[in-house]
Amino acid sequence: MNIVLTGSLGNISKPLAIQLIAKGHSITIISSKANKQKEIEALSATASIGSLENADFLIATIKNADAVYCMIPPNFAELNQVAYYKRIGSNYAQAIEQSGVKRVVHLSSWGAHLDKGTGIIVGSHNVEVMLNKLSNVAVTHLRAGSIFYNLFGFIREIKNAGVIHKNYGGNDKIVWVHTSDIAAAAAEELQKTRATGSNVRYVASDEKTASETAKIIGNAIGKPDLQWLLITDAKAKEGMIKSGLPASIVADLIDLNASIHSGAMGEDYELNKPVTMGKIKVEDFAKEFAAVYNQQ
Repeated sequence: MNIVLTGSLGNISKPLAIQLIAKGHSITIISSKANKQKEIEALSATASIGSLENADFLIATIKNADAVYCMIPPNFAELNQVAYYKRIGSNYAQAIEQSGVKRVVHLSSWGAHLDKGTGIIVGSHNVEVMLNKLSNVAVTHLRAGSIFYNLFGFIREIKNAGVIHKNYGGNDKIVWVHTSDIAAAAAEELQKTRATGSNVRYVASDEKTASETAKIIGNAIGKPDLQWLLITDAKAKEGMIKSGLPASIVADLIDLNASIHSGAMGEDYELNKPVTMGKIKVEDFAKEFAAVYNQQ
């Protein structure tokens, strides 16, 4: 198959490319950075250098593809994240429609069943809606749980305060996923033949409460009493603003975290759990976390 991947050589797209190339597929990787071309070609893939903001570039790149993997690259320079998702998602939809691609795998998120109240994740919901409107295309939305790598963002707080404070925590349940498990699921889906229309596949590696997660991470870094404490939305907002985050990003994060605390984020996940969980558990990721923690 001729498969186009977005996400450059990120934590999902690179292992995804390696798996698909090993299966004999012809892979094109889209990257906005020209300096990634040699590394992409070293994988025996074709580099397509350009911007997802350019619909004509996308159309030209995917016009001969059998399948496309679509993700929205993180860009926190965008103050309106939902609008950013909508803009890139609209370009994807236009390019897929005009190029005639028949198979699409879209990286979405748990919570994307909701059209409000989840902050940034509303962007994933909107992209799902746009792709679902495509005719004669088989679309799979990979609704991934919270990515383990998000925990790296807690390192400074752990080092400075010795505790994690968020407006979700304690006994709140978190659906965790490792990027390698997302890549494996994406590889499976891209190689499947499906009837036209859309379907959802949840991708998760582990389920733990915030407190359980903190205990495991704490043991790995020599802080067995590490706690993940639940604080109010107002207190969390105050801390984020003081840290220098833009107000619009803070508002999105508060809503996202609050939806985990309320259970709204996971309500559809609980009804449609993966048949098979991913391989990487919190205990496994704790080793990765410790290695990064000890370097900082």
